[in-house]
Amino acid sequence: MGTDVGGTFTDLVVLQDQHTPRLFKSPTTPHDRSEGVIAALGLAAGSYGRDLPSFCEDIVYFAHGTTAATNALIERKGAPTALLTTRGFTDTMLIQRSMTSWVGMGAATGHYSRRRNAGQIVPRARLVGITERIDASGAEVVALDEQEVRDTLRLLREDGVGALAVSFLWSFVNGDHEAAVARIVREEWPEVYLTLSHEVAPVIGEYERSATTVVNSYLGPVIRDYVANLENRLRSAGFAGDFSIMDSGGGVMRAEDAARRSASMLTSGPAGGVLASTALSRRLGHSHVITSDMGGTSFDVGLIIDGEPVVERVSEVGGLHLALPRIKVTAIGAGGGSIAGVDESGVLVVGPESAGSVPGPACYARGGDRPTVTDADVVLGIIDPARFLGGRMPLDRSLAEKAIREHVADPLGLTVEEAAAGIQRVADNQMADLLRKVTVEQGHDPRDFVVYAYGGAGPTHAYAYTEAAGIATLVVPPTSTVHSAYGTVTSDRYRAVQTTEVHRTPPGAADPAAHLDAERINATLDELAARCREDLDGDPRIRLSRIAYLKFRRQSHELPVAVPDGEVTTEVLRGLITEFRTVYERIYGAGTALLGAGVEIHTLRVEGRVGVTDVSEGDYPGTQDTGAARLGERDVHFPGTGRVSTGVHRGEDLGPGAALRGPAILEFAGTTVVIGPSQSLTVDRHSNLVIDCKGDA
Repeated sequence: MGTDVGGTFTDLVVLQDQHTPRLFKSPTTPHDRSEGVIAALGLAAGSYGRDLPSFCEDIVYFAHGTTAATNALIERKGAPTALLTTRGFTDTMLIQRSMTSWVGMGAATGHYSRRRNAGQIVPRARLVGITERIDASGAEVVALDEQEVRDTLRLLREDGVGALAVSFLWSFVNGDHEAAVARIVREEWPEVYLTLSHEVAPVIGEYERSATTVVNSYLGPVIRDYVANLENRLRSAGFAGDFSIMDSGGGVMRAEDAARRSASMLTSGPAGGVLASTALSRRLGHSHVITSDMGGTSFDVGLIIDGEPVVERVSEVGGLHLALPRIKVTAIGAGGGSIAGVDESGVLVVGPESAGSVPGPACYARGGDRPTVTDADVVLGIIDPARFLGGRMPLDRSLAEKAIREHVADPLGLTVEEAAAGIQRVADNQMADLLRKVTVEQGHDPRDFVVYAYGGAGPTHAYAYTEAAGIATLVVPPTSTVHSAYGTVTSDRYRAVQTTEVHRTPPGAADPAAHLDAERINATLDELAARCREDLDGDPRIRLSRIAYLKFRRQSHELPVAVPDGEVTTEVLRGLITEFRTVYERIYGAGTALLGAGVEIHTLRVEGRVGVTDVSEGDYPGTQDTGAARLGERDVHFPGTGRVSTGVHRGEDLGPGAALRGPAILEFAGTTVVIGPSQSLTVDRHSNLVIDCKGDA
């Protein structure tokens, strides 16, 4: 069983050996997200003709992806947290870096007055300096004042603090002082949640390491309670199997590890979709893929390059920079629930505010009265109100029209249909811009990619944003409506450990690799591999991969390069430097990798993976007969074309080999797939919908 809790719907997929996966969606319950999960389980049980307890008893594995950590950080609803740091450095979290005040502003660096720092999650009064000092070599300069630590803990306890973060200078070189604080905490205050920086983020970068440590403690009690509540509900319903949580770095972790590594759950849900897409790309032979997940609240985009998802070592979440590797996902507020309106200058805007699941779009008839992208789709004929969610959740077209008329059409002097078309066009172009942005900024041509579309609304809008981005091929997988949940249940158990260890080559060296300490690099990689194996319980099936981060000397940012298996020799190091220069020039342009420049290995990382599920899926049913799948026709408004009589087909009836010419609508139980005018569709042997977006041009 795989689940993913989104802003509007909770998705669930059931895998059973030699059977076609079954897909379910239930409205998310923001007041207690576990209720939405149980409701989705109830739908699944009913489809098998079972009651919930007997169905849950048969679940051997349950994997869960969630935005709980992200929501708690963005909304600043974590535990009251204090930071213990080296005396004299308590302002690190306040100063951050100069880049922090521009987070979320894109290229708008000319608007200096718009700079702002993210709201602090630790108030100044709880930023506490402790007498101690370790230097860059790991030597003790000033001994830890243990009595001062004990006195500080008593004061913080009286102040209502619920979580502690400890981040001393150079702790990643020598963590003895932080370990001593942990010993004192166990003696004085054993129930408090505690994070040590040398354990959670043993890398250089005082601010990023401190921010990661603080966020882990800030979210820890929240995630602990969230996971415990969900697990208790599952166990009470009869579940007795293994329980895993999605790690945003590239796999799943055991539920009991989630609270200890809560910061690793940021972007937990979107990571599942990228991992599912990575597996699919290998099956289909697509080396370069843009993953696009359009749900009810956001539009999330990731990249797969040469068959591997792009991972970032330092990421930004909620205005803070965290030193944890995670699958890189870029998001904008463009989902089915994104609210449209007219701003003070008379311009139509869509998002980033979302109607969510409560009250939801106006057409949901749950009290929402502001127009959304979903309302526009209903008015334009793209979504059939009677068949939404397979007919389980009929929509009200009149309410959609009313909301669009009041908030968009009348203020702009447009008809309701013109206003709805404008909402659709703005949203689609925002998403196309993001596809171009994430590729071009990494030195890639978007035309070299295939787009994978999923999420409840992704297949509905992908025909437009893929074509607008100039990309030829669009793939909608058969699991598209719950693709992130599918990725969660099929992902390996995963653990990544890293450390900063600097190795430099002198400028102008004829053979730079000869100046690197291969023996020391091997020892560090072996140590990291041992930690990975320990965290994965020494499972003999573990698969290890190694990454080195390289940069030119005096540069601030580095690029990842894969380290081949086996002993690292001088010859292997020559290969790493050559590969680094190749990647550098691909991104920044030919001739930018100066041959005489010194190179620096900055950070080493080891990742471990162990397969969890081994389920062989059955074939997806389908008639291959487009005539038998045809439900009829309806008028649909397409950009630049207007209303067109469009064939409507039952998506589940289209099997491998089926082909259609656009315009056409495919209606599935959980989503609507649109094929634009001049586009064409084929269903491949894996039941993926492959849409040619080039059109007649």
